[in-house]
Amino acid sequence: SGTDMTESLYKTCGNKDICTNIHITGLDMPSAVQNLRDPDPNVQVIGAAYIQHECYNDADAKNEVRRCKGITELVKLFNSESQEVQRYATGATRNLIFENMDNKVALIEEGGIPQLVEALKEPDDELQKNITGIFWNLSSKDTLKEKLAKETLPELTERILIPLSGSDDSDSLHQSPSEADIFYNTTGCLRNLSSVNEKTRQQMRETRGLVDSLVGYIRASLDERPEDKGVENAVCVLRNLSYQLYNEIPPSALTRLEGPTRAQDTGKVEAIGCFTPKSRKAKNTKKLNLSTFTEVSRVPKGMEWLWHPQIVSLYNRVLHKCEINSTTREAAAGALQNITAGDKRWAAVLSQVALEQEHMQPVLMDLLRTNSDLELRSITGLLRNLSRHARDKSDMATKVVNNLLTKLPEDGNQKEPSSEVVINICGILNNLVTCSSVAARDITFFDGLNKLVGIKNSHDNSTSKIRASKAASTQHRKHDKFNLTMMYLHCMHHNFTFTVHPSSQIIFYHLNTMGFT
Repeated sequence: SGTDMTESLYKTCGNKDICTNIHITGLDMPSAVQNLRDPDPNVQVIGAAYIQHECYNDADAKNEVRRCKGITELVKLFNSESQEVQRYATGATRNLIFENMDNKVALIEEGGIPQLVEALKEPDDELQKNITGIFWNLSSKDTLKEKLAKETLPELTERILIPLSGSDDSDSLHQSPSEADIFYNTTGCLRNLSSVNEKTRQQMRETRGLVDSLVGYIRASLDERPEDKGVENAVCVLRNLSYQLYNEIPPSALTRLEGPTRAQDTGKVEAIGCFTPKSRKAKNTKKLNLSTFTEVSRVPKGMEWLWHPQIVSLYNRVLHKCEINSTTREAAAGALQNITAGDKRWAAVLSQVALEQEHMQPVLMDLLRTNSDLELRSITGLLRNLSRHARDKSDMATKVVNNLLTKLPEDGNQKEPSSEVVINICGILNNLVTCSSVAARDITFFDGLNKLVGIKNSHDNSTSKIRASKAASTQHRKHDKFNLTMMYLHCMHHNFTFTVHPSSQIIFYHLNTMGFT
């Protein structure tokens, strides 16, 4: 549900004259910490600069600062009247806590987070870069995420996200290099926080302006900077906030998305998937009008963005625009996978928006060529959801079966693609072949059955490979149980014959000499 980002380290000492003086005065760590206690801001700067310099990639120096009670003194300087003292105190702290859990805990125990939040009010780029870098570093540890979210989210959103996101409906984004770093640090922190648990996800969804700012930033960035790391972070946060969405959104919102109850629903219904209008499952599903949605606002706001049809369009743009950054594409596909997952009515609605309104099948077929197994998992997971909810499974089968079969291994012993990808592909084929003779025909025509037999008969006893084998076996059973009368009529109509493979008892289609029509 989330990925921790690499921590950031502040390397430069800042003022070259101060760095030179550090070597001239020959400070040691106890003396530097004592300098922090001096009432003279110039002396405080020298002490903080020395600590910052010495703690760059030196674990022993970091521990010595803590033993000398230096973290306590640095926290006291975060809101100094001297902005230069603030910069050096926060810069030193940023290095102190990098890859040092004891120092992170000490910073929190000394009340560092509220002091940093207060200092964030200062309109100084270097100071804000240090503070957001500290928050990013702190957010890399699961045990600190919930507390950090509770104490920082409103201020980070109000002072960083909203001003720097371009979410005021502007078509372009104007950030200085320093502002881009500040935004990157902040979204890196949010990316970590959004991965921890339901409570924090809920808090983030409900934070005023947070989701709007992320959406606004992505929209404003895609034309000019689609590969930007800030875009990557923003999409990853939205993906994490979409995790378990229909189980975690307010009940009132879910009720609206689920539509009228059975007693209230007097409108006409249509077949859903391969269910007839008289079937029990279809009775509760109204015909979808993809141009108007009464269940959501015309202009989405706040957490409603996460399930609004317009977000499908945004993720589609990300998939088209990001040609290099596979992590961003994987996050967009993962977000789409999250909001189309399960048996809720709205998951089906958004699936049909993706297929019928956004016409996403072609770009997803292109992305199947990726070399990233992680991206392939999200793409095939999304396709699995779409195949479940597709209204015209035969049309979908025609467009996807061949491409999917090329990704299947010859047997279950190959390492690539991963078992998760194989399971997803088998799931897609299951969804399609259950309701479409076209899918059954194409699986056979493109030699899919031999691959499925190979996967099913795999002797790899690892848990993931066993799951893949079971998925392939399920696909076989779907073939076996497919209505033989329908298959026969289909074969006669298209000039096919069908036989039963002697070893696997699976129905095969064979092309007659008249050709494939």
